[in-house]
Amino acid sequence: MTYSTNRRTHEIGIRRALGLQPDHAVQMVLRQGMRLVAAGIIAGLASALGLTRLLANFLYGVSTTDAGTFLEATLTLAAVAFVACYLPARGAARVDPIVALRCE
Repeated sequence: MTYSTNRRTHEIGIRRALGLQPDHAVQMVLRQGMRLVAAGIIAGLASALGLTRLLANFLYGVSTTDAGTFLEATLTLAAVAFVACYLPARGAARVDPIVALRCE
């Protein structure tokens, strides 16, 4: 997300110069990043549910479709991904539009 946000600094600078509020810039970057996270979580949950039968021998004390384990892992990964999206978004929102426009 940092790389993607850095690549969009010029675009965000133009949007800011045209009146985009900093909090809306954060929301824009977060929305983009969290869409990718949601797609990854859906694909990961589908794969995990499909592969649990193969991995049943490695799971001790947990059923193959333990909802608590899936929920905990999903929420932990979503929280880490949110922070990974929020930090670059906050940095992009703080960029001065004039500085962003002069970069290129």
